[in-house]
Amino acid sequence: MDIGKIRDILGDKASLLEHQSKTFPASSLTLPSPRHLDDVWMNSDRTPRVLGAMQSMLSHGRLANTGYVSILPVDQGIEHSAGSSFAPNPMMFDPEAIVKLAIEGGCSAVASTFGVLGITARKYAHKIPYIVKINHNEMLSFPNTYDQTLFGNVRQCFDMGAQGIGATVYWGAPESRRELHEISEAFAEAHQLGMFTVLWCYVRNNAFKTANGDMSLAADLTGQANHLGVTIQADIIKQKLPELNGGYNDPASRASARPTRRSTAS
Repeated sequence: MDIGKIRDILGDKASLLEHQSKTFPASSLTLPSPRHLDDVWMNSDRTPRVLGAMQSMLSHGRLANTGYVSILPVDQGIEHSAGSSFAPNPMMFDPEAIVKLAIEGGCSAVASTFGVLGITARKYAHKIPYIVKINHNEMLSFPNTYDQTLFGNVRQCFDMGAQGIGATVYWGAPESRRELHEISEAFAEAHQLGMFTVLWCYVRNNAFKTANGDMSLAADLTGQANHLGVTIQADIIKQKLPELNGGYNDPASRASARPTRRSTAS
């Protein structure tokens, strides 16, 4: 696309195209390229089988061998309810339609639930890389909470021929430390079995919503979430783009998150 068209689309935000970071040099970035595995992973502890699984995805679909990927993620039937997600297009209730959409769209991989990928595995797992999402927020409990529950185990993903597993951790939520423990163990097992790992890396806590904005979208908090994600060896991280900054310094979010001190009688 021509740069003039991009400026027209951006409108009053077109000046962002000229932005230059004064805090982090561009030379420090490792950009996507056909040598992505060599540039990023070759000296890591990832086994040849894990590297092979990642290369399988990087070599698949319309973005093959560019270093970029296009993954179709369809877990909305659990995360947002099947009725609200699929009623406008009833074909999407059919697991095979989801996988066929990814194939026909030239995607690098398809990410979905145990139900969707398990019921289609024998027909399609060798035709497009599978990424099985192993935990979900089931959206039927009331009141709803920021919690992710395991729906199956890593061995099931391996047995259905998946190249990778995916999971969510809601950093900042009361349940986040349990999720951290569960998913770090799951990622370690996936690597042992030769699968790569994908983390939906989101910040969630109602205390972060203050008069200064929704600090769950602050660059310093989402950046730290990403740091935690790579520390538990997520090979790919899915994160929402930040919309503001200063979550750590927002007095309202810090006060809301601070434990209440209780006095005791002597």
